[in-house]
Amino acid sequence: MATTGTAATAGTVTTGHAWERTDTGYTGVVADAEWAREIRRLADERDAVLLAHNYQLPEIQDVADHTGDSLALSRIAAASTASTIVFCGVHFMAETAKILGPGKTVLIPDERAGCSLADSITAEQLREWKAGFDDPVVVSYVNTTAEVKAETDICCTSSNAVDVVRSVPADRDVLFCPDQFLGAHVQRETGRENLHVWAGECHVHAGINGPELAERAAANPDADLFIHPECGCATSALYLAGEGTVPEDRVKILSTGQMLDAARETGASSVLVATEVGMLHQLRTAAPEIDFRAVNDRASCRYMKMITPAALLRCLSEGADEVHVPLDVAERAKASVERMIAIGTSGGGE
Repeated sequence: MATTGTAATAGTVTTGHAWERTDTGYTGVVADAEWAREIRRLADERDAVLLAHNYQLPEIQDVADHTGDSLALSRIAAASTASTIVFCGVHFMAETAKILGPGKTVLIPDERAGCSLADSITAEQLREWKAGFDDPVVVSYVNTTAEVKAETDICCTSSNAVDVVRSVPADRDVLFCPDQFLGAHVQRETGRENLHVWAGECHVHAGINGPELAERAAANPDADLFIHPECGCATSALYLAGEGTVPEDRVKILSTGQMLDAARETGASSVLVATEVGMLHQLRTAAPEIDFRAVNDRASCRYMKMITPAALLRCLSEGADEVHVPLDVAERAKASVERMIAIGTSGGGE
């Protein structure tokens, strides 16, 4: 059906849409109605279910079968009767889908879509860190590679990280990785002194800073604040509430899934959102009467945005790029993910 150019750097499909591979992603395709019809036709032809993360481009979210956070989508992938999973997100998310559904074909529209947070710790670094403690319990955020998950005792999401850490016996050292801001949130909530936090971060969330949040909150005194715990401004948000600058009930530290629930329940007419800007599309769809604004409108993940209309078209027309996880790694990683699912409310995701 598809023909590709030299070294798979260009291609066209029967509708006449043409794509081109560049260093920053696949380009050259407009997400019009014809494109959407072709995407749905190719998905049916390939027996594929399309999953889109909340941080994806709006046109990718709109054409998908399911949109949500990475763990919820991976659970949908595992339960799906489709033989092929197309995961519109970053690479570790597609890996998690493969771990939970090893018999399925898992595709990511651009295998170069990585994650700065997942890259902030390797399996070798984790093994070296563990070696410095006597029988520690490793709790890893789901935003990690399959190899790191395989070295982990229990994975967590931002919505159940506190419950996961509380489930560990009080006398055991806990090594929490890789996100230092989520780790700080867990430490505040649990008061645990033997919680050791890896100094990793998501470059997008870390860039949403406290002074910026304070300035936006002062300019919008009636707005609720929806703050993702990966953000560098989470501590500042709690400080603003503690000082009375912002009413305490307006400051909400939330996972992406929890943000959607809060959007449907809030009585506020405006909300300032501290997370990746792709989340605004889902929030505005869930509660169109509310004015949702980004705390930092530059907080866009270049890796998430590598999943372009051209990349998705190429993926479905060519069956690229397939994600593989070695069986021994997948088996060990699956155990840590399943322990996470059994503790607290993991469906709300990262």
